[in-house]
Amino acid sequence: MRVLLDYRPALRARTGVGEYVHRTALALAATARPGDRVAVFSSSWKDRLRAPSPDIETRDARVPVRLLNRAWHRLEWPPVEWMAGPTDVAHSPTPLLLPARRAAQVVTIHDLFFLDHPEGTAAEIRRDYPTLVGDHARRADLVVTVSATVGAQVAQRLDVDPARIVTCPNGAPDWTPRAAVPTDGPVIAVGTLEPRKNIAGLLDAWTCLLEGGLRVPLLLAGGAPSSAAPLLERLTRPPLAGVVRHVGYLEEADREAFYASARLLVLPSFDEGFGLPLVEAMAAGVPVVASQRGALPEVGGDAAVYVDPDDPRAMATVIASLLGDAGRLETMRARGAARVGQFSWQTSAVGLWAAYGQAIARRSAR
Repeated sequence: MRVLLDYRPALRARTGVGEYVHRTALALAATARPGDRVAVFSSSWKDRLRAPSPDIETRDARVPVRLLNRAWHRLEWPPVEWMAGPTDVAHSPTPLLLPARRAAQVVTIHDLFFLDHPEGTAAEIRRDYPTLVGDHARRADLVVTVSATVGAQVAQRLDVDPARIVTCPNGAPDWTPRAAVPTDGPVIAVGTLEPRKNIAGLLDAWTCLLEGGLRVPLLLAGGAPSSAAPLLERLTRPPLAGVVRHVGYLEEADREAFYASARLLVLPSFDEGFGLPLVEAMAAGVPVVASQRGALPEVGGDAAVYVDPDDPRAMATVIASLLGDAGRLETMRARGAARVGQFSWQTSAVGLWAAYGQAIARRSAR
């Protein structure tokens, strides 16, 4: 079986979808059977593609990504085989299909936040995803979701046959959880400073903490698009100045040490289809406060404490209570270290190989 993954989201800084396609490619290559081949595709005018591993082939086209996306999303042309060669499966890590002549077409849907809040998404997503996602999902030979929560949403809201939906959860990094939670150190938040991540609500919660006399450092890790300028400006003014700091995007080599320094991770998102920082924190032995939204309760189970993302004052109360209760933090650390074993990129890849075979059969039966 020949599988082609659209690797463009991982070409530069690997945020959520980029990390997903990178780890999925590696896991597919590691679990491939004799005769299976994994290739990654990229198109860019400036950035050239490097193979994620020696076992993965590359297909690199010198075509501007925006131009190709517009042609693919609006014209469904050219077929990916014209640029990447023959393949049995063309897997898009986004909700929109890769045009293909013969390959089975697979999409991954991480969440449906863009349907309800297009104003909180990037321009290309706002332009294309809400109008196209339903048709593309129903025409796909296979829809992959990273949580059962999103799988149910896809079936109900996009009217996709559940038989064509497979859930393959994201995996956890291969880290060794800390033996104990440190008695000092910062609270951390990890994720791009975009509206869905609710960093504004977290800053409101931190203002409440400071008003209550609790001065705890908060470190924000993640890229900052132009829309984040008001958030960054807040960090330069009292009461947050000198307490909350934006450290920017973390390279893979720096991520484990960043988590290891923290007393607590706060993930206050309005929606998450999975929540990679949650499993990263559990893998590092960091207790987690997460919002009671999307798939976060499904992923965190009883290892995390959940809050209403629309109530910053209540969020602050929960954070203050946990920081003052070393015993409870230790219980959360131990529960997270136990739970994180459920999330494996390679286990999900084995399920994905089987689902690819079913997708090929559906394509052949058209």
